[in-house]
Amino acid sequence: MPKTKGILGRKIGMTRVYNENGRSIPVTVIEAGPCTILQKKTVAKEGYNAIQVGFLEKKPTRLSKPETGHFNRSGGKGFYHIREFRVTDPEAYDLGQEISLNEVVQVGDKVDITGKVKGRGFQGVIKRHGFAGGKASHGSGFHRAPGSIGCSAYPGRVMKGKKLPGQMGNNKVTQKNLTIVDIRDDENVLLVEGAVPGAKNGLLSIFTKA
Repeated sequence: MPKTKGILGRKIGMTRVYNENGRSIPVTVIEAGPCTILQKKTVAKEGYNAIQVGFLEKKPTRLSKPETGHFNRSGGKGFYHIREFRVTDPEAYDLGQEISLNEVVQVGDKVDITGKVKGRGFQGVIKRHGFAGGKASHGSGFHRAPGSIGCSAYPGRVMKGKKLPGQMGNNKVTQKNLTIVDIRDDENVLLVEGAVPGAKNGLLSIFTKA
């Protein structure tokens, strides 16, 4: 079987490990895989080559009828999370086949990890963008406001991308070039150096750099 370029996982939390020199390394603990192949997508039918995989098994009683029909094509097991990974040759994979952690990554590999960051609601420019704000003294009249956002007579409008108050977080973020410190196959656990996006138990997509 060819090497798949990604696997799904969920964030367990953070801890630290020590290397052979005694240096403390902060790591994120991720439960990754196994993932089951649910569907093969080809250029001829869908316009691109990919495999659809499922992660975290779901009880049959919690599946809708459309979900049951879809999962029956690959063996009947249902899953909470479904994602796609691009592959060169989808026909090299079989429906219902399980992809384990050690088939995708090895210790020392560099990976990109995508997740949804914590939502922080509507925030002002000081918290959202790190603005300094005005003086806190009495009579200032300018404390936490964004200040002028206009462009005078020309072009006479607010430019796109202007840093303003608004929704903060709750968006997809990719952390790149993270190093795999350790893999524990018997527990399907991955230790990655540094922090990754999202809260505990949040879904993560792990992409290899190969």
